[in-house]
Amino acid sequence: MKILPQDLDPLASYRLMTGVVVPRPIAWVTTLSAEGVANLAPFSCYSFLSSYPPMIGITIGKRRGRLKDTARNIQHSREFVVHTADQSLLPQLHGSADEYPSEQSELDALGLHTISSDMVAVPRIANAPIAMECRLAQTLHFGAAGSEFVVGEVLAFHIRDGLYVNGKIDSTMLMPIGRLAGPNYIGIGEVFPMQPNVAQGNQEVI
Repeated sequence: MKILPQDLDPLASYRLMTGVVVPRPIAWVTTLSAEGVANLAPFSCYSFLSSYPPMIGITIGKRRGRLKDTARNIQHSREFVVHTADQSLLPQLHGSADEYPSEQSELDALGLHTISSDMVAVPRIANAPIAMECRLAQTLHFGAAGSEFVVGEVLAFHIRDGLYVNGKIDSTMLMPIGRLAGPNYIGIGEVFPMQPNVAQGNQEVI
């Protein structure tokens, strides 16, 4: 079977891409509106871009041709917090993808408790295993649908005790959630350890 991109409308193309690029990590992002309302939303087009300084990138699409609250809030404050959710938080993570009025906080609606961040004004989820306080570095625009690629520099990491072992995150203890096509998620599953690929010094490469 062969599919040509020009034969797909934006929705069909989106559905295809989200089924091809799997599993995807999920950035669970808190922001603050200009009115001080805390917003929460998940984004599964997400990766890290630089390790030194640590920088991450998140693609945020538009909704009905308009910026989503997350993108608008980041443009305003230039601050956000990215969380990694574990499997215990899956109901709230999935629920935060619903569309809420801008004046309503998803955090309150979903019963999620927050605590103050250290470097930014945006609150972070109290029981998330990992949270990264971020400052906006730049925003890039891609595609005819108007997707925004938000690049943030990590100012502080907050990691649950016991997850950071010998300088690395223990993924089996973290129990992260990945996104598949449609409203489907995946846990970590079986882990296949291999010998590390070593390049210069002790730097691991893929």
